[in-house]
Amino acid sequence: MMRLITWNVNGIRAILSKGELEWAFERRPDALCLQEVKARPEQVEETQRVRPGYQVFWNAAERPGYSGVVTYSAVLPLEVEFGLGEERFDREGRVIRTRYPEFLLYNVYFPNGQRGRERVEYKLDFYAYLLSICDELHARGERIVIAGDFNTAHQPIDLKNPEENATISGFLPEEREWVQRFLEHGFVDAYRRLYPDRVQYTWWTYRFAARRRGIGWRIDYFLVSEALLPYVKDVIVHEDVLGSDHCPVELELAI
Repeated sequence: MMRLITWNVNGIRAILSKGELEWAFERRPDALCLQEVKARPEQVEETQRVRPGYQVFWNAAERPGYSGVVTYSAVLPLEVEFGLGEERFDREGRVIRTRYPEFLLYNVYFPNGQRGRERVEYKLDFYAYLLSICDELHARGERIVIAGDFNTAHQPIDLKNPEENATISGFLPEEREWVQRFLEHGFVDAYRRLYPDRVQYTWWTYRFAARRRGIGWRIDYFLVSEALLPYVKDVIVHEDVLGSDHCPVELELAI
């Protein structure tokens, strides 16, 4: 059994200072994918950054205190790639790809489009560029897991107030359409396939006591290649785990 965890920690230094990241390591995942770490590795104490039994791979943004992803792997991957090979995306430190014998694992922090139309277009371009890469990989017979913060709720069931948010980035029709395109290009939303009618969220605004009141969005996903679907045993949304405005999501694969 392989256990993968994805978690937007909204600042790794903050979550470490609160001791909240220990929850994830206590689960002993085979891979832990963190997004929005907002730090360079040298800004984190080595005793906290380096974990016994794990290789750590860090892709920081050029801009200080912004974006960034980290992958902890319990085994040495066969290969590691940082970014997508496109400078305008890669300067923001949004992607780490690790290869295992059974699949390729993408740890991705998708752009947020709430700072204006220009960022929405950037976000849509990012979706398109990643999907074009995945199409080529699928054509070569690769199996892929995409883990991370997609910054988009796909369906009305995936957020508390869909009507009120229909014109807000994160639930715009054109953003939702790109998530749908991934599903039409050989991917499966593992959680929604297992639990088609379940309502759970993975992100809550810090305002309005939203988490306590159950006003959230499901924007953190595991998309898996259709060829991996028979191996998916469970997807667990750990909505009670604190430390960030997102909660961790766990994928169990019978591999």
